[in-house]
Amino acid sequence: MSPDLAFALSLADDADAISLARFRAHDLRVETKPDLTPVSEADREVEAMLRERLARERPGEAVLGEEEGGEDASGWILDPIDGTRNYTRGIPVWATLIAYAERIAVVSAPALGRRWWAERGAGAFVDGTPIHVSAIDELENATVLYGLERPPPARAYDAWHTRGFGDFWAHMLVAEGAAEAAFDASGLKIWDWAPMKILVEEAGGRYEDSVSWNGVLDVSELR
Repeated sequence: MSPDLAFALSLADDADAISLARFRAHDLRVETKPDLTPVSEADREVEAMLRERLARERPGEAVLGEEEGGEDASGWILDPIDGTRNYTRGIPVWATLIAYAERIAVVSAPALGRRWWAERGAGAFVDGTPIHVSAIDELENATVLYGLERPPPARAYDAWHTRGFGDFWAHMLVAEGAAEAAFDASGLKIWDWAPMKILVEEAGGRYEDSVSWNGVLDVSELR
């Protein structure tokens, strides 16, 4: 494990401590941002902590985050809580997303008890176990996942199984080989997809335009 990946995992440890402490808290403060998406106090606290550690321990490196912005995507890319709607409603499908320099990815979902990570050229893992996409290449044998903002076309129902899992989890299921393709909402920001791309590709799959797949299933007819 490289020092960069070890550091990213330590950032995730600290993020988990903050987010889990406020998950399902009755006094959790939630606001609506100008784009009409929710943001909780935990989102802001997690990103502030991550930025403080990066400024102290990795000074001079670029940081881009969902809540505090930035313009340089060449360094650290942070989504303090992906799945804030789930988080604020007590649904355990949410995660902190961390990417670095297009080669390090960490997706930590403490309420699910799972953490995925990858480094370019070193493979992808969940909780220390190597993962790989599936080899299923026929739609009638495939599991296809869609985010609710992107309803599936009629052809998708020819798949063996179609489910409505969105956000990070759908792409991690593709990376694990539990699903063959995942279609997320269009117009995602880089903090939504940067670690997904690294993880899915290091697991042997492909990620393009908010879609991840195992690289052998023909997804063109499902777009």
